[in-house]
Amino acid sequence: MQKIRGLRLAIGTCIVAVSMNAWSQGDQASGAAAAPAGASAMVASSAAPAATGRKADRALRKKIYAAISKHKEISAGDISVTAKNGAVTLNGTAADTAQVAKVAEIAGGVAGVTSVNNKLTVGKPAFGTQ
Repeated sequence: MQKIRGLRLAIGTCIVAVSMNAWSQGDQASGAAAAPAGASAMVASSAAPAATGRKADRALRKKIYAAISKHKEISAGDISVTAKNGAVTLNGTAADTAQVAKVAEIAGGVAGVTSVNNKLTVGKPAFGTQ
């Protein structure tokens, strides 16, 4: 029984070592920096791009909000913008259908936007007034 456990442990260790070596070589071939000795290859290679992507997404959201706020006829307070790698999603409400289309048009015109998913709806008037 002890021999079987030892054999399983040895095989598992070899598989992990080979996997990490192959994964590390794949990163070096793509031009990524090599991980320092003793560091986890997964943590070293994935931490920097994720932070850069989130930073770019936040900057794109700010550009879109700024572009929308230049149009005084649009109330941007009920509109939320999410961005991921240039793909933008608009959520919330607008006063009428013309504003829904206008906000999508404005967002699509911002540099860095690759696509716009318009989920805006027309808001209902407060207290049933029209």
